[in-house]
Order: sequence, then C-alpha cells, then structure tokens
Amino acid sequence: MSSAGPLRRVGSPLRPAGPLLEVRQFTKSYGSVRAVSDVNFSVSVGQIVGLLGPNGAGKSTTMKAILGLVRPDSGTIRVLGHDVATSALEAKREIGYVPESPSLYEFLTGAEYLDFVADLYGLDAPTRIARISQFLTGLELTGHENALISGYSQGMKQKVALIAGLVHHPTLLVLDEPLNGLDPRSARVVKEVLRTLTRNEGVGVLFSTHVLEIAQAICDEIVILSRGSVVASGTVDELRTRAGMAGSGLEDVFLNLTGTGDLSDVVSALSR
Repeated sequence: MSSAGPLRRVGSPLRPAGPLLEVRQFTKSYGSVRAVSDVNFSVSVGQIVGLLGPNGAGKSTTMKAILGLVRPDSGTIRVLGHDVATSALEAKREIGYVPESPSLYEFLTGAEYLDFVADLYGLDAPTRIARISQFLTGLELTGHENALISGYSQGMKQKVALIAGLVHHPTLLVLDEPLNGLDPRSARVVKEVLRTLTRNEGVGVLFSTHVLEIAQAICDEIVILSRGSVVASGTVDELRTRAGMAGSGLEDVFLNLTGTGDLSDVVSALSR
C-alpha cells in the first residue's frame, strides 16, 4: 500500500493527495565521517522547496539518496510512496533530475540525445517530437539541435539537461543549481515553467541553489542544512521570525541560522 495516499486530479494528471517526496530520519556516513544526520523534510503537491546550505552541508548526499544513487544508513526516502531503497525503478520513473554540472553524450547531437532520453521513458514518437520541439523553441535552441553537443556552450548544455529532465512530464523535479550558465531570458523562462508546472499540474520541485535571491523569489518553503543536519525549515517569513530578523533578506537570515553571519574577520584579512 502506497503511503502517498489516494490519487487526486490536479490539472490534467493524477497526483497523490499526500507528499510527493518524504525524507524521514535520513542518515548517511562515509567511513567515519557523518555526512547527513537525521534529516527530515517533504515536498507536497504543487510546492517548490528550496534546499539550501553551505558547501559540505549534505545537500549533494541528500539529493543523490533521493535519486537512488546513495543508500541511506538509516531512515527512509519515499517518492509517491515508493521507498527509494526497495522500489528504486518505480521511484525514478516519477523523477525529473537536472544536475549542477550535466554530463551529456557529447558525440550525439542535441536532438539525438533528447530523443534517446525520451525513448528511455517510453514516450511515443508524436509525443516526444511535440514536447522536444516546444522546449527547443522556448529555450532558444531551435537551429542548434542538429549540431554535436561537444560544440555547445555551457549554457546550451544546461538547456539540453533541463529539457531532458522535463521531457517526460515528471511528478517530482529534483533540480541542482538548474539555472547555472543560463542567460537572463532562459532563466526567466525556466522559472515561469516551474511556476506553471506546480500551479497547473501539481508537480513538486526540490530546488537547490546558492543564489539566495532566486530561492527567496520562487520557493514556497526553505530547508536549510548545516553540517549534515536541518537547522531550520519553513517559509521565508517563518525563518525570519526564527532568526529574529523581521524584514531581512534571505541571505542575512541564512548566514545567521548557519552560524556564518559574522564575516568581519574574513573581510579584514582579505582587505590587508
């Protein structure tokens, strides 16, 4: 029995009534090093959750575990009720993933690579052609799709990775710095696409970024990791209240909650 609950219709697809993603007491060590400890959070239908933290906070380990690439030492991770540890294939079918640094098959053209990805997800020819064409146009890759990926700029490769993550209309999007290398127009298109997918189709999004202005602008809730643990979670206003910083921007709140707010010594040393 799926723990995600009965399906309901949001827009056109069927979505579960419960959380799309549940991370419960997730703990992972590498040898004697505890990377993540007792992490808990969820992503609900139609919600964008920001996963923030300093370098080494445990974000990458957490995302890899959600994708089934890292096995928890303890705790559970469920995608639409599927335990990632025991039902990895079922969980992965529901996920669209965009990595921070995409590794693409550069000996293929953009069109060939996207057709390959769509085939992996079992999309029929008319559907894949329509969806790929729509994304190529929206992200201004039309006219470049038949060139080898090896000749693409970093921004163009990021666009291909975004299309590959979205082409099968996943229920849950896991995005790791998805706007890296994108020009302002393309970044705006991606943000609007995310808003449309969450609002109209009930897609859930886990969004990791170091650009806190982006997180503040698009995320419904924020989860802040520090030293492998969740130090705070909630809306931006709730985080401001917790930090005692009403009216402050997310950057100041983040630095306060992660204990890195006093930068005077660093600035002084670098200014000598």
